[in-house]
Parts: sequence; C-alpha cells; structure tokens
Amino acid sequence: MNDLLIEVDVPGLGYCAAVDGVSFEVHRGETLALVGESGCGKSLTLLSVLGLLPRGAIQSGGELAWEGTLLDSPAAFSELRGKSIGFVPQDPLSSLNPVMRVGRHVTEVLGRHQGLSGRAAEKAATELLTRVGLRDAARRLSAYPHELSGGERQRVLIAAALAGDPELLVADEPTTALDVTVQAQVLTLFRELQAARALGIVLVTHDLGVVARAADRVAVLYAGTVVETGPVALVLESPRHPYTRALLDAAPGFLDAPGSPFGVPEAARGLEAAVFETDQRARRARRLKAIGGAVPRPGQVPVGCRFRDRCPRAEPRCVREEPSLSADEHGVACHVPLDGPALGGVR
Repeated sequence: MNDLLIEVDVPGLGYCAAVDGVSFEVHRGETLALVGESGCGKSLTLLSVLGLLPRGAIQSGGELAWEGTLLDSPAAFSELRGKSIGFVPQDPLSSLNPVMRVGRHVTEVLGRHQGLSGRAAEKAATELLTRVGLRDAARRLSAYPHELSGGERQRVLIAAALAGDPELLVADEPTTALDVTVQAQVLTLFRELQAARALGIVLVTHDLGVVARAADRVAVLYAGTVVETGPVALVLESPRHPYTRALLDAAPGFLDAPGSPFGVPEAARGLEAAVFETDQRARRARRLKAIGGAVPRPGQVPVGCRFRDRCPRAEPRCVREEPSLSADEHGVACHVPLDGPALGGVR
C-alpha cells in the first residue's frame, strides 16, 4: 500500500479525506497491527486491502499492489479475495448468515477456491474447523450460528477465511466481542496458524494488549494518517509520538506476567520483562490518563498537525505545518517527538 487516500461522503461538505497518505507493506510470516481510537481510519484502511470499501467511501488516490502487481480494478481484487487474502470481520454474529448452517460457511469457500464439493468439501471443512479449535467439528457442521458461543463463531469465521489457503489474513478487531480467556485462545491460534502457514497478518485493534501479544510491527493511526510506526517492542517501550504515549497512559497494564499463555511474540519479550521489572508500587500508584478532546471527523481536520489541539507539547510550528513521517525503522510524524522509555513511571 502506497500513499492511500480514501474519501467519504460527508453531508453538507461532499467528499472529504478519511484516510490520507497511509503506506505500509506486509511480508509472509509477520503481523502488522493498525491501532488507534475509533474514527482514526483503521477499518477503512483494512477494507481497502480487500477492495470492499463501504458505500459512500472511495479510493481517490494511492496504490495497492499484491506481489508487485497493481490492484486497479474490481476484478483484480475479486481474484485475490478469499483465495490469496482471507478476511476475518469484526462481529462474528452479524458476519455469519443466520439461516446458513456452519458447514456451508466453510464449504462454499472450499468450493469456490479449492474446487471441492460434496463429501470432500465436508471432510475438508471438518478438518479446518478442528484445526481452529472447534470441538466436535463434524457434528457442528449442521449447527446454526446462534447455537454457537461467541468464541466458537469466531473460530468458524477464521476457518472460512483459511479455506482458500490464503497467504495474507486481514482481521478487523477479531477479539473485541470475546471474553479475556477466549481472546487469549484466538490470539494464540493466530500465532500457531501463522507459524504453520507462513501467513502474513494485518490486524486492526484498539487494544494495546492485543498489539503486544500478537504483532511484530505496529502502525499508530490518528485522524486518517500514520503518526508512528515500527517494531512493536520499540513503539510500546519508547513511544516517540505524544499520541502513542497518550494511548499507553490511557490503558491499564497491557502485558501479562512472564510465562503467561498469551504467546507474546519474540520481538516483545524484552518489553514484557521490562514491564515486570519496574517498581510494582509505582505501577499500582499510577493513574490512568484520559485523552482530552476527540478525533477530528473527516472535513474537520485542522491545518498543521492533526493532533495539535489535544497535544500537551504543541508549539506554534505545529499549527502551521503538518509533520511528515520519518523514514527510519521507528518512524514518527511529529515536530517535537518524545524520547526515552514509556514504562517505569510517567514523565
């Protein structure tokens, strides 16, 4: 993805930018997390990868490419969607057809992309559902979505996304509607599937705990643009953008104790250890900080830095000039970036 521009139809204003200048690439075997508050453009960015922008939203600039081939037509996206790119949508209950049995959600994908039908498709669907941890999968083929728990429905969606044997999996808030235990199981499943299949994963979330446990790299979005990006351990341990720091300050402890079953990625293990080696008394005394104000809506983005009206470090230059994202491994778009660790006390 290069310099993506998505505009949405705003009543009284016409088409206004909702995603502006977002660029990233994802390699096989790695997970990229897109994180930020609601309204930052995360889901629109994800849907653009699939060519599934909602009504009233258009891609008016930038490029998307798959293995060097430009995706510039509905037919190009249709060829990849479901086969090379699998999609796990946000809400399991509303994403599954309530009058379609569980098995058919998977066998339809197997038929379209693998050419399987009849008993062969049912056998493959049972194997997939078993692989993603759905107990008694053969019997559940005939169940309806409302007869499953939230975690079970999520596993059905994951199985359907994997049925085309994709190289890239894109997931929109896949753990939001799940309890903590099931969240942990789903994140562990993602890591296991990634290791077994060399999957690339793009993960949209607002939960920094999910980022720490599941991602290798992270891009922090604010008001439709990337304000910070880099390896997850660097970004979470030493945030450079005031918005990233504010997100961390507004979140409760987002890593579990060392040795927990959540499958913290290798890149984040140093960060995990750093968290728990800090003064526990200071951590207990730390108060969460709300981020004042709200994300500007499309058509209301201020001139200069988009975060300036909520930023405690804003200076006159921030009002005049929009900062560009630096090109280094740990990139930041800020005129007055932070330095130093975020953990072990609040500065």
